[in-house]
Amino acid sequence: MANKRELKKDIRFLTEQVIMDALEVAASFDKDEDKKKALDIIIELTERHNSLLSRANHPDGKDNPKLVKKHYNTIISDLLDSCNDAYEKLGKLSS
Repeated sequence: MANKRELKKDIRFLTEQVIMDALEVAASFDKDEDKKKALDIIIELTERHNSLLSRANHPDGKDNPKLVKKHYNTIISDLLDSCNDAYEKLGKLSS
């Protein structure tokens, strides 16, 4: 990880990409219940986005560099997992 600013940019970029894809999927549905499921995915991802940004702004163990690195690596892992989960849910909806 280069720095906290780059991590926050990555969080914003990846979640925005998934949200844009989810909006495209939601727009393609005719049924309101399918649109609601897609919008629920967006809401869940938005909440996750806010949580990740908050965690990035408040690292654990500021005095210990190893703990800080582990904290940021956990955030990166959680970001990728949440984006993958959202794409899997969108894939199930669109098929």
